[in-house]
Amino acid sequence: MNNQIIRKSILPCLILVLFFNNIIVGQINIDTKVNASTDSLTLKNVIDRVVASYPSVMVAKETINNADARIGLAKTNYNPVVDLTASFANLAPVIKFTFPELGTFQLYPNNNYSASINYEQLVYDFGRTRQNIELENANKAVGEKTLEQVKQQLSLFTVNNFYNLVFLQTAIKIKDEELDALNEHLQYIEKMMATGSATEYQVLSTKVKISTVESQKVDLGASLISQQASLNSLLGNDQVTNPVVKNELFIDPPVIPSDSILSYAFHNRDEVLINEKKTSLAELRYDLTKLQNKPLLSFEASAGAKNGYIPDLNKFTPNYVLGLGLRVPLFDGMKNKYNLSQAQSAITSLSYESEFTKRKISNEVYEAEAYMFAAKKKISQFELQLRQALKAFSLAETSFRSGVITNLDLLDASTAVSESRLNLLKSRIDYAASVYKLKAALGERIY
Repeated sequence: MNNQIIRKSILPCLILVLFFNNIIVGQINIDTKVNASTDSLTLKNVIDRVVASYPSVMVAKETINNADARIGLAKTNYNPVVDLTASFANLAPVIKFTFPELGTFQLYPNNNYSASINYEQLVYDFGRTRQNIELENANKAVGEKTLEQVKQQLSLFTVNNFYNLVFLQTAIKIKDEELDALNEHLQYIEKMMATGSATEYQVLSTKVKISTVESQKVDLGASLISQQASLNSLLGNDQVTNPVVKNELFIDPPVIPSDSILSYAFHNRDEVLINEKKTSLAELRYDLTKLQNKPLLSFEASAGAKNGYIPDLNKFTPNYVLGLGLRVPLFDGMKNKYNLSQAQSAITSLSYESEFTKRKISNEVYEAEAYMFAAKKKISQFELQLRQALKAFSLAETSFRSGVITNLDLLDASTAVSESRLNLLKSRIDYAASVYKLKAALGERIY
């Protein structure tokens, strides 16, 4: 009796089967129809906006501006220093001498005026200024590489956020489609139960499946909101914005011979280049420290006018001073010795830091490469799994039509198709993300 009713009720079943088949056909090429009308942000667009305005990038840029100012300040030692001084002083008592028949003589006036323009120019400092300029230029080079490193790290973080959004957006769509099919099937089973062709167990089992999918969708929705908030923070958007991103899952991997992959990474990674710049900087500091006890030779000149010259003490008389100044340090209390020791220690520490960085990069390169190959292999596996799930669903459809299996068996087959779709989606996203991670590990720019 039940088999006859099932065979006579094949139309609703066909509707259900066609619904699932449409989902499957649209998902085999999983990236072509998702978000077709609502896509707004590409990965390149997101990365460009993030690296152009994120606060940490702005801080790194200001560090470079600060370095430019320090370079200019170091060069000012080549420039003369000119100033104007003026003074007035009232003195009392003043010394007077009285000579018989000659009168009284005053050594200086009560009111003393003076004004002068003073000029000072460094003549020779044994290369100290030149070394200081080179030091500040090296500081700027470190700042420029640090800016590149900040952009690269920020871009990689953005890539991970972007692909999390891609997965969540598509996964929610898949769950929505699954819920629509389950609810339609529930209505069909409830009608069958009313005619005695289905049991309450079948109805309750279908409701449990609906509840499970709804719970999964709630979790996905919460994760989507969290990732959207993270992207809004990266872009500087208001948190009321709900950004939608495009599915960009086909990324070409870097093509580098395996025997030169590490040398390529060491040549391009910002961390290695920064360590090299820091080492040069430390060596310049060491050389500059050695120059601190060298003599300084400077030229000084002053021209002006003042009163107080005999015989007319109150007359404002022009005057000038010309001279050379020499400063020769004799003993600095051993300060230079310990400054040199400290500078040498910094150079040694940087050599160890460089070795640590290279070991870390080696690990990152091989780890990223392993994840990329694993994700690529999973794509093939899940493509096969999806084809198998499609075939199993087709067989379940035939068996359901003939009354060999129940609707629950058909739902299990359709659930397997949905899970295969999600697994294939995740493996493609993992592959795309791992390609970017490998590019970053090799030092290729991803912004």
